[in-house]
Amino acid sequence: MAYFLAVYTMKPESLAGFYARSKAEQDAIDAEGLPKWEAWEQRNAQALVNRGGMVGKTLRVSKAGIAPASNDFCGYVVVEAETIEAAADLFRDHPHFSVFPGDTVDLMPFLAGPDLENKPAL
Repeated sequence: MAYFLAVYTMKPESLAGFYARSKAEQDAIDAEGLPKWEAWEQRNAQALVNRGGMVGKTLRVSKAGIAPASNDFCGYVVVEAETIEAAADLFRDHPHFSVFPGDTVDLMPFLAGPDLENKPAL
């Protein structure tokens, strides 16, 4: 089995479109999407190595210094699967983009890095 970083992405204009909706519309989307997200996690619990989470604004560190930055990264999860295609299948019709204003889930295999053999308790 291999481990994959799944990155949830959302363009700023997609988020702005969500916030442009009325509070009642936002609440309705949350009421539909949150139970679906929870059901997705329950269905795929065996593959979830780390449930990750959603993230906020970016502060970028480079040779030029530290400055606010923008990217489409809005959250992540770590999954375990036989192949990247099998990992991708876990996210078909995911609530991130089928209900919420998310755009994509990008998957990348871990080539090296964290000790995922000693999985933390979820």
